[in-house]
Amino acid sequence: MGSKMIVLALTALMTGCSFLMPAPREVEIVTKPVERVIAQPVLPRALDLKEPYWYVVSKANLEEFLARMEKEEGQVVFLAMSVPDYELMAYNMQEIKRYIKETQQVIIYYRKVTTEKVNGQESSVRTTKD
Repeated sequence: MGSKMIVLALTALMTGCSFLMPAPREVEIVTKPVERVIAQPVLPRALDLKEPYWYVVSKANLEEFLARMEKEEGQVVFLAMSVPDYELMAYNMQEIKRYIKETQQVIIYYRKVTTEKVNGQESSVRTTKD
């Protein structure tokens, strides 16, 4: 009987008690798309720019302009700009407008791409007038 116990003990040690454990299950790997929730920020308020009034002053109307400004404003202050600098300022304003429009298009694109569609309509989207 002693040799049977030794053989049984050696068999248990060699198999690592695997005959007592159930066979391992097969692992199934499944890939599914994960819906992500992206918070849509509120679009900024549209620009509300005020248009300044420009005076064109030359030697011909300088005296009239000075008298009118002193009457309306109390004092006269000059801000001068050369014609090339005025053209540069106008160019810069056009560049700012272009940049804002392009940035707005990028924002609108990402808003459309990341917004869920419910019954064929986009949900949680606020649109602005161009």
